[in-house]
Amino acid sequence: MPSSHSSVVELPVTFVSQQERTQDDDEVCIEEPLEIRLAFISDGQVFEKPLAVTMRTPGSDRDLATGFLLSEGIIYARADLSSIEQLRRNVVVATLAPHAQIDWPKLQRHSYVSSSCGVCGKRSIAAVFQTGVHRLTEGTPRLRSELIHHLSNTQRRQQTTFHRTGGLHAAALFDPEGRLVANFEDVGRHNALDKLIGRQLLENRLPLNDKLLLLSGRACFELIQKASMAGIPVVASVGAPTSLAVSLARDMGITLLGFVRDSRFNIYSDFGRLIEGTEESE
Repeated sequence: MPSSHSSVVELPVTFVSQQERTQDDDEVCIEEPLEIRLAFISDGQVFEKPLAVTMRTPGSDRDLATGFLLSEGIIYARADLSSIEQLRRNVVVATLAPHAQIDWPKLQRHSYVSSSCGVCGKRSIAAVFQTGVHRLTEGTPRLRSELIHHLSNTQRRQQTTFHRTGGLHAAALFDPEGRLVANFEDVGRHNALDKLIGRQLLENRLPLNDKLLLLSGRACFELIQKASMAGIPVVASVGAPTSLAVSLARDMGITLLGFVRDSRFNIYSDFGRLIEGTEESE
């Protein structure tokens, strides 16, 4: 049965070591489908249409759906949403504002999105090359290299469900001084980032052009695309970036850092945002 923590369930397991086998209960992160529905006005009538089903860890579902809508280019600001409501545990309905226009051909995708890769559901790789809506300024914000080394430790302290289950990814947002702004966990890397971005959009904080994003795993193309849509100028990942992620970061003017752990990191694109400890921050 699920515990009081809505993202965790206790299951009977067998623990095996070289010396013995023991049986006990273990906490496992929950993975369930979330259906995102879109309500909109056409010719004076309200219509509702299923948009996508994503496998996610329950919690912050309204944030997740909002971030998904932004990432897909369906909305660009809080004003584009009239409301977003959770009908049931696994169903969220987003109602677009009357002025919002829907580009249905751009939304052509399979109805199922896995928790491991949102891009996999796209009918064409060309469909994911969306134009960033926020212009990034080169050299802003200015970040000290030593600040980067502390980010992963700060994020790990906030990954409460990961510590219980070992099964979740995380996306954390920091200010230029390294202070944690927000952190979200999910079984899916893209879901964790959608939750983070969606919360910021609902609170009218976009663009995030003075913030830094830290990803708990690798940096893939889709995560860089989502960061671009939210106007995030710096993306750091604990793991490696993919070649397509590096290419997109360079195209969009995003500072991209990889292998941010153990007091080291790699710079794949800079744009004048990283400074050494002896330099003065502007």
